[in-house]
Amino acid sequence: MTTTLIIPGLNSSGSAHWQTWFESQLPDAVRVIQGDWKRPDLPEWSSRIRREISRRPGPILIAAHSFGVLAAVQAAEDYSHRIAGALLVAPADPDKFGVTDLLPATRLSFPSVLVASTNDRWLSIERAQSLSARWGAMLVHLGDAGHINAESGFGPWPGGLALLRQLEIEAARTNRRHADDRGASRPAGSLAGVSRRDHAAAFAPA
Repeated sequence: MTTTLIIPGLNSSGSAHWQTWFESQLPDAVRVIQGDWKRPDLPEWSSRIRREISRRPGPILIAAHSFGVLAAVQAAEDYSHRIAGALLVAPADPDKFGVTDLLPATRLSFPSVLVASTNDRWLSIERAQSLSARWGAMLVHLGDAGHINAESGFGPWPGGLALLRQLEIEAARTNRRHADDRGASRPAGSLAGVSRRDHAAAFAPA
């Protein structure tokens, strides 16, 4: 059974946030709880994520937001064989927190999607493109969507949930290919049947 880890950013995600809505839609969802939601401590936050991954059997899907994205990618690389995919929404700019050198510098070892906006005060679209290229993540561009949180209208978000499910489908396809031919695999970060998206309509909130 696949577990979906919900990994919020600073101040966690309130009742109107898309991450909380995801939890209501996914019976396998587990929210990672940080000791101090107001203090962005990358090693501490990452250790909490590692602990949750180690506690759960089977594959892990990640749905992370803001500073939670940074903690998620750092922790997940240590469990790359367990990670089915990662939805990385509105990452905080690691340069703002002085943690760029602590994050993976190359392509992630699992499929990933990075969702960004043109007017996110926590991350410029140019920086989002740079992180997407660095991690080998498919970039989904939502236009003027702010920080892609409750304040910018992202409560129920079927488009985001569809992206998460596509990651799970891709992981299943990869596993089947490995079973059929151990020498063949799709490069990490690619999504079968899903191209780069540069428009908001397909993934807008409900």
